[in-house]
Amino acid sequence: MRNSTTGWLLIAPTLFILFITGLLPFLYVLVVSFFDWNTFAQNPEPQFAGVENFRRLVFDPGYLKSVWLTLKFTFFVLVSELLIGFALAKLLMRNVPLKGLFRTIHTLPLMIAPIAVGATWRLLTVPGLGPIPYYMQKWFDTSYVLSRFPDQAFATVVIMDIWHWTPLITLTLLAGLSNLPEEPLEQARIDGAGEWRLFWDITLPFLKPVLLTTIFIRLMDALRTVEEVWMLTGGGPGAETRFVGLYIWRVVFPKTDYGYGSAISLVTLYLTIVMCWLLYVAMTGMKENRE
Repeated sequence: MRNSTTGWLLIAPTLFILFITGLLPFLYVLVVSFFDWNTFAQNPEPQFAGVENFRRLVFDPGYLKSVWLTLKFTFFVLVSELLIGFALAKLLMRNVPLKGLFRTIHTLPLMIAPIAVGATWRLLTVPGLGPIPYYMQKWFDTSYVLSRFPDQAFATVVIMDIWHWTPLITLTLLAGLSNLPEEPLEQARIDGAGEWRLFWDITLPFLKPVLLTTIFIRLMDALRTVEEVWMLTGGGPGAETRFVGLYIWRVVFPKTDYGYGSAISLVTLYLTIVMCWLLYVAMTGMKENRE
């Protein structure tokens, strides 16, 4: 009994901090989402609106477009970062020259704050000043203006995110690969298994916990991307890079529509949870099918 009480006392400060910083804001947003509260409206006082905010977002073309753009962005960055990160992790497992130097340089983007990453890429892409527009024009005879071409803006945002977060995937998978047991791999090679069979039947199952953790972290980060995109494109041109996080920001701050912004935030949270759950079910289902 005494040990149980001591344990609860030890974790009580952490639970209190989680309550103040996590549960309490969530409950507040949940309550506000059922109110019509806009300080720029004729009646700035909160008015109970029921589920009107949730009904409104279902028919909001701006929100639906931001969801589509966010899902497309998340798919491209997740797939690219996993493929590049795994390839680099496998490369770093070998005895290649300057491996330590490459690992250090490759990790540097992780040390930069997201808003600084966006500002850096903004400088790199300024027409007439940045090197990217210069070399795009020189080598490919292509105009590179983010404020004019939506496809260029979206592709640049994707590349920026890959540059920023691939080192996290690389380091995580490198740690997982370093802890793989050698006996199953050696036995499979003796039995004549090829590299693909080794990866699919041995490496991937052992890496699954690491992969799931990494994918969940990056999935949640990608779905709430704000700072980098805001600094680089401001959500433009038009609304072509206005992801859900930026859409919520525009609803809550410039428009001060707190009720609607809270409803969008809750739906985005549930969307993230559902996507993580579906991903978990899919990956565990792959293992069961192999067995």
